[in-house]
Amino acid sequence: MKELTVDAAVENIEPVTEFVTAELEKLDCPIKAETQISIAIDELFGNIARYAYSPDIGKATVRFEIENDPLSVIITFIDNGVPFNPLEQTEPDVHESADKRKIGGLGIFLVKKTMNLVEYEYKDGQNILKIKKNIQ
Repeated sequence: MKELTVDAAVENIEPVTEFVTAELEKLDCPIKAETQISIAIDELFGNIARYAYSPDIGKATVRFEIENDPLSVIITFIDNGVPFNPLEQTEPDVHESADKRKIGGLGIFLVKKTMNLVEYEYKDGQNILKIKKNIQ
């Protein structure tokens, strides 16, 4: 397990993505899975940065773990911000035209569709959002 703790700020999306990507490359992760994980990081860490501590800035930890059989990565986002479960949000109507669709919700929808597992819990004053992606 490896962890990175940074300020929950939009400018830290890139360092978080680089941290995870470096670990994925050690596993010879397929580019499609790497891209899907990068999009998930952008969405999930971006939401933490924008909303968890607003208007202040707090810390967020990103944990990277590996599981075998099948080879998978688990990325956990942990913050002490306002309790928020993105999985409870109403899914967007992706069949409706973009100009009629409500703003928001598409990012988490994509995360749920591209990851093998997405879990949320609020425990001990922390938002804990976990994603899992099979890479073999």
